[in-house]
This record gives sequence, structure tokens and C-alpha cells, in this order.
Amino acid sequence: MKLEICSFSGYKIYPAKGKTYTFKFINGKAESYFLQRLNPRKIRWTVIYRRLNKKGVTEEIAKKRTRRTVKHERAIVGASWDAIRAKRNQKPDARAAARQAAVAKSKEAKKAAAAAKKASGPAQGAKVSKQQAKGFAPKAAATSR
Repeated sequence: MKLEICSFSGYKIYPAKGKTYTFKFINGKAESYFLQRLNPRKIRWTVIYRRLNKKGVTEEIAKKRTRRTVKHERAIVGASWDAIRAKRNQKPDARAAARQAAVAKSKEAKKAAAAAKKASGPAQGAKVSKQQAKGFAPKAAATSR
């Protein structure tokens, strides 16, 4: 069962009902208004008018709610929330001094590591290439005829 739509009013036309020319009309009234070139948007009983003027909408469409971002204060993996809060409440000069001390300590550790590496590294006279250090076979000696 195929339902047609009225060209003027927008209502469904059931089989064996309505009038068909190049346009399909539900009844003579719709056909007459169409031939009079009346605008269906201005005629109150048409579907188009009812849609435009929001008539007969039974369900109230709720306004789309926007989500507000909620800030949570959480601990970071390395530090608890109390430790983070204590650092935040410190005076800036105390924080700067602690930072400088930490930087100096890391520099000393780096120097010590470099000195240890230099002491245990290869002899100064023999140079070792990256490939030799990785264990690659030496290049074949050049032969001349």
C-alpha cells in the first residue's frame, strides 16, 4: 500500500482517494486553493502552516543542557595532595632556594658520573668507533694489485 503526499496540504493520500494530475491533491478543496495560487503557508489547516507555526506539537522538547566542567583537585603519581598544597603555600624565595639546591645536587651527581665513566672508559691512545663498540666485524683491508 503506497501512500502519496498531497502537493498542497501535505496530508497523506490513501489509495483510491484524492485527485491526480501532474500534482496530487487530497480533495477538491486543496486542488481549488492550489489553482487559485494561494500560499499553503498562510492557510491554517495545512501541514506546512502547522509546522511553521509550531501547532499541535504534543511533546515539549527539553532545552539541550550544556555540561559545565568541574575542577577536581587530585594528587599526582609522585606526590600526595598534601605535599602539593604545602609546596604551593611556600614562600617564593624558599622555593627558589630549594630549587637551586636541587639543581646543584643534580649537577654534582652528573659530574661524578662523568668522572667515573672517564676513569673506567677505554684507554686514551686507542680510539674506538661506534661500530666497534657495538661489536661489528672490522672492515676488510683494502687490497691493491
